[in-house]
Amino acid sequence: MKYICLGYMNEKIWETMSESEQHTFMDECFAYDEELRNKGHFTGGEGLQEARNAATLRWREGKVSVTDGPFAETKEQIGGIMILEATDLNHAIRLMSGHPSLRLGHENSSWEIRPALDMTTFTEESRQRRS
Repeated sequence: MKYICLGYMNEKIWETMSESEQHTFMDECFAYDEELRNKGHFTGGEGLQEARNAATLRWREGKVSVTDGPFAETKEQIGGIMILEATDLNHAIRLMSGHPSLRLGHENSSWEIRPALDMTTFTEESRQRRS
C-alpha cells in the first residue's frame, strides 16, 4: 500500500545551521532515502522550495483568490513529500521513524503519514458519467 509522507520543518532552524551542518544533514537524509529505495519502499518524492515561494488558492465570492505563501501560518512548513510503499500504517511508521530529518531541531520537524487513496474506481465512475 502507498503512503504519502509530508515532511514538516521549521525553516528558521535550517537558516541557523552552518553550510557544513546543512550538507551533513542532507547527506544523512539522502542516504536513508537511498536505503528505502533499495529495499523497495521509496517510490517517489520531492523537496519543496521555501514557503515564501508558495501560493495558496481558494474559492471566494465566485472566483479564485490567490494568496502569497502557504495556507497555514505556522513555524513548521512542508519541506517535502515522499511516497512510501509499506504493508500497513505501522510498517510506514517504523520506516519513517528512522529518517534522519526527525532529528532536525528536535521538535521542529515531523512527518505526517497518510494512506494514499486509490482513485481508480472514482476515476472510472467519473469517466462513465461524463461519456
